Amino acid sequence: MPVGLEQVRRDWTRLGATEPLWAVCVDPGKRDGGWDDDEFLASGRAEIDPAVSRMRELGVYPGGGRVLDFGCGAGRLSNALAAHFDEVVGVDISEPMLEEARRLDRSGGRITFELNERPDLSRFEDDSFDLVYTDLVLQHLPPDLAEGYVREFARVTRPGGVLVLGVPERVRATFKGLVFRFLPWPLVALAQKVLLRYPAPMRMHTLPASRLTELLPLSRTAASDRYWGGDHWEHRRHYVVVGTEDRA
Repeated sequence: MPVGLEQVRRDWTRLGATEPLWAVCVDPGKRDGGWDDDEFLASGRAEIDPAVSRMRELGVYPGGGRVLDFGCGAGRLSNALAAHFDEVVGVDISEPMLEEARRLDRSGGRITFELNERPDLSRFEDDSFDLVYTDLVLQHLPPDLAEGYVREFARVTRPGGVLVLGVPERVRATFKGLVFRFLPWPLVALAQKVLLRYPAPMRMHTLPASRLTELLPLSRTAASDRYWGGDHWEHRRHYVVVGTEDRA
């Protein structure tokens, strides 16, 4: 396993073992077990239901089928996706997160949760999914790994299938945003540990739309919606129709 991915695995294993729901949905008011299970899963439906409606509006909804929930964590989005699709495969690098996801599985057997500790998706065949959905996950990976996974998303998605990618577009010009942008990572990690009491650090990187276009040159981006920001980042959700030639 590459050094960068091994560090990500260690960090998210620690987060999953101590504060899995809070680590997925970071909310200062939900520390120390503050998330109620039903409330946590409802927050997933509040994201997925509008995203499915947006796909329908754009004319790119795959109409059921098989979905990959990349970086599924505790299964917040996997459960919501299972209400719209026939089969959901949730993958994550953290076994404690997956244990929590299995505990929270309300799908009646439509979700499979799998551990993936590789820098690729070689466990899956080409063209094996109708949709790949990932939100606020790639930002936590070193950029070279995140970009490699984007290429893999296109490989495992059938031609004409859809990628829904929620990623930070840019750092906001605020105090917190500029700290993330210019402060060396070891100091950011130390501040998260000492000042914010994070069980493990959470890396943050941007993945601009222009870079996605370079990674998937023959895909068609149906929409790039600004959807969330806070005072650190500007996030966009990209709806990308996979092109026939976008293969690793």
